[in-house]
Amino acid sequence: MHAEGTTTDAALVQRLLAAQFPAWAGLPVERVGSHGTVNAIYRLGADLAVRLPRAEGGSRDVATERRWLPRLARELPVPVPAPLAEGSPAEGYPWSWSVCRWIDGDNPAACSGSAEFAEDIAEFVLALRRVDTTDGPPAYRSEPLTARDPATRAAIDALDGAIDTATAATAWSDALRAPAPQGPPVWVHGDLQPGNVLVSGGRLGAVIDFGCMGLSDPAVDLIAGWYLLPTEPRRIFRTRVGADPATWARARGWALSVALMELSYYRTSNPVMASTARQVIGEILAEAEAEAEAEAEAEAGSGSGSGSAGRAG
Repeated sequence: MHAEGTTTDAALVQRLLAAQFPAWAGLPVERVGSHGTVNAIYRLGADLAVRLPRAEGGSRDVATERRWLPRLARELPVPVPAPLAEGSPAEGYPWSWSVCRWIDGDNPAACSGSAEFAEDIAEFVLALRRVDTTDGPPAYRSEPLTARDPATRAAIDALDGAIDTATAATAWSDALRAPAPQGPPVWVHGDLQPGNVLVSGGRLGAVIDFGCMGLSDPAVDLIAGWYLLPTEPRRIFRTRVGADPATWARARGWALSVALMELSYYRTSNPVMASTARQVIGEILAEAEAEAEAEAEAEAGSGSGSGSAGRAG
């Protein structure tokens, strides 16, 4: 989660550009409506974007993205932000900031992607996994899933009356029982949800906001299955990325943990983020209930069959 940060406006952007990048100072500046929590985004002319971190943590991402995004971009099937310049603190603004290429597209609605979109997201995830991990930094979400247990349970408690907390607690406990990853960490984006992808014509057009990127359990990026896809496309996505039961169970745990914390934190301050988190939680809890019912029916059927055979004997 992110604490409240500094205030920015178009006039500040113009002053920063005039002082540090005068070649761009004459271009029009327009704030971009965004429900993101890390950066304020301004469109600069037709082809550029200025990203001003809202808090110190986002500022640390500027150098990381400048170093790693050009390398990752060469390996990925869709456009990603291309950092062009790194600005310094000035004009009362306290942190590093960046100028990037503008990428056209729209954010999708949560849990809405088609089968074709599921294939696109899977291709992106697989391509990112194949990138050489030498010297790669740890991702923002690189801790074991078990390390999130106290914060996740606190979020469940805080949402009492807002969600089915009993089912959420059971689903979370089930995820914690999943085996740990067996292979080495891989490159992950770290936050594949609607605000960080762009679509065009229903297909994946670009992936943006790599502030959480780094090396981690491949299950981390599979949260896309719940944040971006409904049930049937989610199955396609799982098959395409080759997620075994343990990885998929951890992925569902990651999605649930992230969504619970987001809903708890943003319930009143960011309605769009909260709505997305609520949808994701609903998808996961519906799955958990369906699986529990299926297991109960299977057990009942097995017990009935054994009893009948015994009486016949």
